[in-house]
Amino acid sequence: MEILKIKMEDVPAKHKNEHEGYEYYKRELVPRGHAQQCVAALYEIPPGKSAYPYHYHTKNEEIFYIIKGIGSLKTPTGNQEVSAGDFLFFPANEKGAHKLTNISDTESLIYLDFDTHNDIDVSFYPDSGKIGVWGKNINQLYNISTQTEYYDGE
Repeated sequence: MEILKIKMEDVPAKHKNEHEGYEYYKRELVPRGHAQQCVAALYEIPPGKSAYPYHYHTKNEEIFYIIKGIGSLKTPTGNQEVSAGDFLFFPANEKGAHKLTNISDTESLIYLDFDTHNDIDVSFYPDSGKIGVWGKNINQLYNISTQTEYYDGE
């Protein structure tokens, strides 16, 4: 590994807009695979949108630093308003469940997202009953209601 020095304007923004209510622009500052234990990205969420559904991780911890804008942060203890200068830490357990939504009508919500990175992570989506398995060779979502027995299919 080498020291990584980049200029924000040199990192292309990847746009994702695949589902109603969810949209973002993401600049991967420390992309997966570059570092062994962390990733970092700059997110821009358009007005009225969220980047991701309500979820929590079992291995990866997350930190958000709000740079610009105003948002609503959904957590297990309820919703709270966040704005520029707020620092948010999400532990890797159900107490770290979160969903960040831009509540401005006109201004983007911009934040720095810094995460730990494990070879395998499992995410739970309490609102939709899904489980995600993320890692080097797997990125898949499953519906928890289709649970099976341990030896099924063996």
